[in-house]
Amino acid sequence: MGGKCFIGVDVGSASVRAGLYNLSGERLGFATRPISQFHGKGDHVEQSSAEIWRHACEAIREAIATAGIDAEQVMSLGFDATCSLVAIGRDGQGVSVSETAEPARDIIMWMDHRAGTEAQEINATDDEALRYVGGEVSIEMELPKVLWLKKHLPAQYQQAWRLFDLADFLVWKATDVDAASVCTLTCKWNYLAHEKRFSDKLLNAVGLSDLCEKVPSHIAQIGERIGFLSETAARDCGLHTGVAVASGLIDAHAGGVAMLGASPKAALAIISGTSNCHMITHPQEIFVEGVWGPYWSAMLPQLWLGEGGQSAAGALVDWTLSQHGYYPDLVQQAEDARISPYQLLNRWVLELERQETYPTRALHVLGDHHGNRSPRADHNARGAVFGLTLERGKTALARLYLATLQSIAYGTRHIIDAMTQAGHVIDDIFLCGGATRNPLWLREYANATGRPVRLIQDDDPVTLGAAISGAVAAGLFDDFASACQDLVRRGEIIKPEATHSDFHAAKYAVYLDMYDQQKMAQKTMSAFVQN
Repeated sequence: MGGKCFIGVDVGSASVRAGLYNLSGERLGFATRPISQFHGKGDHVEQSSAEIWRHACEAIREAIATAGIDAEQVMSLGFDATCSLVAIGRDGQGVSVSETAEPARDIIMWMDHRAGTEAQEINATDDEALRYVGGEVSIEMELPKVLWLKKHLPAQYQQAWRLFDLADFLVWKATDVDAASVCTLTCKWNYLAHEKRFSDKLLNAVGLSDLCEKVPSHIAQIGERIGFLSETAARDCGLHTGVAVASGLIDAHAGGVAMLGASPKAALAIISGTSNCHMITHPQEIFVEGVWGPYWSAMLPQLWLGEGGQSAAGALVDWTLSQHGYYPDLVQQAEDARISPYQLLNRWVLELERQETYPTRALHVLGDHHGNRSPRADHNARGAVFGLTLERGKTALARLYLATLQSIAYGTRHIIDAMTQAGHVIDDIFLCGGATRNPLWLREYANATGRPVRLIQDDDPVTLGAAISGAVAAGLFDDFASACQDLVRRGEIIKPEATHSDFHAAKYAVYLDMYDQQKMAQKTMSAFVQN
């Protein structure tokens, strides 16, 4: 086994994954490590950069050991991560971003919603740069978090030498090179990549004129070789200093690279997980209200990127199940049958469908429990369930579970509608992540959107996408297109069932109406509170 290999490291919300691949696209080794989340008051969610780096190194070592190869065969390393904010001091150590001042809590997670007021303040500028984030900056992006840090923890803000996106932090830890990625800065920091600048007018208006002092001055392109592993990082990872390290990627964008890199035309990539991300590229800039972008060369070189999203997807399903009175019985029965709770639930749904053609015809879910990222761009949106009865037991749980899966699929349909109305063409959906392991959910995605859902054979395309970026940076491939053609294998296709299209059209109309009803309720109660 003397062939060249390359590694991808994916840092998600709850775990680190490392995958080792060869030039035929075979995954030779894989390892994962859990990472902590620290929940504070309200919507504060923090992590530890030291823990994440340590666990990334452990996962890399295990992946190599599992593959049984010589570490000298590894030629490159690519990192992706959630778009979380990392604060680092001049001594190279983390700076706390927590009101508790605990040193380990030096990351504000992407899902942290503390900066709502700051997001409103930025949006109130109506700066031209906001056109490139769908019209409004999201509470989940970095500038609101940075502004919150400066306003609420000024001493800690001043201690921060660098404010990194998490993927850029990992690249810096690996190489000691002070650089940021065009992917992270453009998609999450309001950097205008097509003009190679930040909006000084916007930064000055909200009191962040010093931001550029805290962000690396070198902005690396997609697939650019940042440098090589430092001696310290090589020792930590069990590798050598000849390993090339690519510029960082946001996790969803790494999945988009793997799924769309070979053939991006008329296709949408969905990266499913705790939340959902919807990635689409086009040669020309297309503005879609409520959809982030267009971003220039932020995922694939020389293409504009549009990015839709749902703030809660897998997290919404997990929450819905755990709140139900029959959930403990589900878990126990699944354990007794030695299958996952989702496998058992899917059996229950199929049993229910044999008794009722459309079990959710009177039960509807609005899945905005953590706000609506796209296309409404409303972090104050709330979820709702319409059509509850006194039904109990496994039938009630199965019905609510199916309605929740459908709600998330309708949210995707809403994003697709917004994109196509603005000028995009979407013939196919490529999907990766947690939903790929749930055939019922895949069926609902296809039927709700009326489009085929295509999978790829690798069961972790995000890690593969990070590895592909490293392979391109090391010169193992000329570009992303050739790398993806050689390394990405297409898998199953789930086709929509035309016989159910009218049913889903009707439920989708109810789904859209529920948002208006929810906003009316909020308006009514807001007026009551003000009086």
